[in-house]
Amino acid sequence: MGTISSILKAAQDRAKEMSLPYEGALLPSEAYELMQHAPGAKLVDVRTQAEWDWVGRVPGAVEIEWMSYPGMVPNEVFMQELGQQVDKESLVMFMCRSGARSHHAAMAATEAGFPDCYNVLEGFEGDKDADRHRSSKGGWKTAGLPWVQK
Repeated sequence: MGTISSILKAAQDRAKEMSLPYEGALLPSEAYELMQHAPGAKLVDVRTQAEWDWVGRVPGAVEIEWMSYPGMVPNEVFMQELGQQVDKESLVMFMCRSGARSHHAAMAATEAGFPDCYNVLEGFEGDKDADRHRSSKGGWKTAGLPWVQK
């Protein structure tokens, strides 16, 4: 894996190429590397309580629902919870199931004044494969990164 600065540069370049409104876009393995070695870096898992409980969770991640299950109702206090659990100056990496909810969380945090927001592309489970199953095509789990399950 690369150095912290080379990982951040690659993520920032990806964000520019993709015209993203936040600092960068990380691959799961890059996010894990930053989680381990970048001082103060925080992985914020924005999936639902049901997903953490039944699909799996990342040890050391900050867990704040972007939307709540059932009904996928937006969490009206997301930014308040984020502000309570994560220092505004931290490198903040957002992850969900596939990268969509975390994209919106990274945008919202950037708009709220968090200067160093990154989205974890592919998310925890990755994209659906040809059989419409997740966890075989991209994502944190498929990359063999640490996770636990009840």
